[in-house]
Order: sequence, then C-alpha cells, then structure tokens
Amino acid sequence: MSEKVDIGLIGLAVMGENLVLNMANKGFSVAVFNRTVEKVDRFVEGRGAGKQIVGCHSIEAFCAQLERPRKVMMLVKAGQAVDALIEQLLPHLEEGDIIIDGGNSHYPDTIRRTAYVESKGLLYLGAGVSGGEEGALKGPSIMPGGSEAAWLLMKPIFQTISAQTDSGESCCDWVGRDGSGHFVKMVHNGIEYGDMQMICEVYQMMKVGLGLSNAQMADHFDAWNQAELDSYLIEITRDILAYTTDEGEAVVDAILDTAGQKGTGKWTAVSALDCGQPLTLIGEAVFARCLSALKEERVEASAMLQGPDVGGFEGDVDAMVEDLKQALYASKIVSYAQGYQLMRAAAEEHGWSLNNGGIALMWRGGCIIRSAFLGRIKEAFDRDPALTNLLLDSFFQQAVERAQAGWRRVVIKATELGIAMPAISTALTYYDGYRTARLPANLLQAQRDYFGAHTYERVDAPRGTFFHTNWTGRGGDTSAGTYSV
Repeated sequence: MSEKVDIGLIGLAVMGENLVLNMANKGFSVAVFNRTVEKVDRFVEGRGAGKQIVGCHSIEAFCAQLERPRKVMMLVKAGQAVDALIEQLLPHLEEGDIIIDGGNSHYPDTIRRTAYVESKGLLYLGAGVSGGEEGALKGPSIMPGGSEAAWLLMKPIFQTISAQTDSGESCCDWVGRDGSGHFVKMVHNGIEYGDMQMICEVYQMMKVGLGLSNAQMADHFDAWNQAELDSYLIEITRDILAYTTDEGEAVVDAILDTAGQKGTGKWTAVSALDCGQPLTLIGEAVFARCLSALKEERVEASAMLQGPDVGGFEGDVDAMVEDLKQALYASKIVSYAQGYQLMRAAAEEHGWSLNNGGIALMWRGGCIIRSAFLGRIKEAFDRDPALTNLLLDSFFQQAVERAQAGWRRVVIKATELGIAMPAISTALTYYDGYRTARLPANLLQAQRDYFGAHTYERVDAPRGTFFHTNWTGRGGDTSAGTYSV
C-alpha cells in the first residue's frame, strides 16, 4: 500500500490485534508496529492478510505511513512502557499529531501525559477501551478524554468501531479533559470487580449453602438473564457453569480458587479514599481477591477455625434462590450508586464536566459490565441530571424497596451458615447507613475531642462552628486545628 493510512496502532497483543481487525473491517486503513517485530509479520501475513493493514518494522517507518494529522494509538502495558513509547514517538511526530493511549493507564498518569504532550505541540487522548477480545473485534465501549481537539479528529473512527446500542447509539462519546476518560474506565473496572464478586457470592451460597448442581445453577442464571439481571456477566456465568469437556469434566470445579487482578480495582478503591467517598462494595471486592490469594493460609485455617455447619439447608430452596436474585439486584444498584458518587466527587476536584447519563450509555454495549440495567441509569440522569445518588431516583428507590426483604434474608442466612458475602453484605450496610439521618459519629467526634482536642460541631450551632470540651478537667482550652485528609 503506497498511500498514507488512516491510523496506526502499536501493541499487537490480544486487544491490539482485534482492534486493528475491527478498524480494517470497518473500512479504515491501519499501520501496525510491535516491539517484537516478528509479531508484526505473523499478524499481517496471518489474521490481517488481505486487509488494509501495513506492517512496519520501526517507529520511524510506522510514523511515515500515517496520514496527517497522524493518529497513533498505543495498546501497551500501563506504566513506564507508555512513557518510554511516547518518547520514542515524539521525534517522528509534528504539531497537531495525536497520540492515543488505549490501555488501562492510571488516570493521574494521563493527566500528566496530556499536559506533557500538549507542551510539545501535539494532542493526547487517554481512551479506556472495554469489551475484552470479542469487544475489541466486534465493537468495544470506548471512553476518551484528554485534548478535545483530538477527540474531534478521532470521533469518526472511534464511533464507527465502537459498539452500538439497540437504538443505534454509539457506545463511545467524549468524556472530558485530561485524565477523565481513564478515570471513568477505572471506575468501570472497579464496578466490574464488584459485579463479579457479587455473582461469586451468590454462586457460593447456591453451591455450598443450597447444594445445587452446576446444571441447576446454570438454569437459574439463564432465567435471571431473561429478566432485570440481563447482562454479559450473568450470561457468561451461565455458560461457565453449563460447560463440560468431552470427557464430562466441569472445568469450573477444577480451577484453583485464587483470583488475579491487574490493579484497576485497587486504583478505584484508593481513589475513593482520596476523595473521601464510601466505595465500600468495590473495596470489599478487591479485598476478597486478596483473601483468595492466601490459599495455603486458608487451607490451614479451615482445619483449625470453627464455624457453623453449612451442610443441609433447611428451608424453601426456590424461595432462597429468589431472595438471592433480589439481593444481587439491590447490591448492584448500590455498587453503581457508589461508583457514580466517586465520579461526581472526582469531577468536582479536577474540574471535569461529566455527562453521567452519557457514561451509562457508553457502558450499555460492548463492555464487560454491559447490561439492560444501564438503560435505567441513563433514564435516571435524564430525569435529573443533578441527581446526587442513584438510590434517590424513583425507579431505583422502588426497586430496592421491593428487593429489601429478600436481601436481608440472604445476609442473615449467609451469616448463620458461615458463608462469606463481603460485597452483598457491605452493600446492605451502606444502604442502611445512607438512609440513617443520625449516625453514631457524634460519639466518635466526642472520642476524638477527648483524647486529641480535635473539636466537634453541635446540632444547635451553624455548620463550621467548632467546639472543644475539657472532658477530664485536667486539659486546657487549647484545641487542635480542624482539617480533613
């Protein structure tokens, strides 16, 4: 191909290869480069054969193939590799060219990189891409943020290759300045952690508590996928539980119970702590993965630490399965409510103007957390763009009220049986805390004032007026400064 190509992509791992094929299948010409150049030839001569794909063996040759303004998309490991690649690219790019990071970079890095690349006269996008291997090939969810001028140039490509909703809307839209796109992608991944953990807790109760077979569980998840829990993760859980090899092995039963993680869930929990937001469900989902990794310790502890006998569930199994469905649905509402609280707080801190309904639409198709449920979130923010918490929307308020009794029965029964449900139970705890007008933090503030003279506010004085009590009669009138970390 002698003429210049539309876009270039660096990084031919699973996501990179499939995204290139997606672009080529949608009519875009693509130049590709990989640090291991053998992968370039293997891809161009294999899966990419016969398509508008140009393989390049150097950064210089790669950049020379691109139509101006050049559009370079990186799909490499987050961290130092991204910074190093930017430095390799800069000498071969010119003013107005665009660098796009499509990996799972930490949003503070994207804030820094946007400013740095713009200082060189170029444009930068941090575009979170979700959907896994299949999504990258057939249409992912894409969450771009960074240089707005770059978005206007990338919009035709991104919105063409992204997933589409049933009504034909693109699951890609402008998120906002600097690191906002990667922040939204990070929260997406955190919610994904929570969804997966809650499904696993339901699975554990069904399997260990109720004694259901894999086939029975698959049937229940299939039924749930036809109703309000319709989602990609419920669908694949059904498929996993129903899967057996030709030899009759249930593969899920042979998998070691230690979960891996790449860090985005942890970043979400840390960001919540930095913003002072109660992201309890995702935090518990991250810690559950950490606990799963302590396999040898848990095996030793299982022989020493006593708890209830989980065998022989006494009760109506079908009724408990329905309660599990309601608990999962209500907890899912809480998870998204917490995630949107975090995005609202971060937007205020960084000066971003996030379209909350638009974010739900971007997640509606292509991505791992895609579900019918997200349409309800879009409707909630259409009704009230300034909505402070999803739980206060009429639809979600009524949904939780309907699910609440079953939700509580599940948490009680899990506690009685000694089956850990950290995500589902913390969701209920958050709900009860959020709906409580007066929490016991008054006692906590008294304790802080007692031992550290940290002061407190009073219910009968204006907010921002602070008091100190000499609780022992031995202290003085000096109090500590008031500040929040």
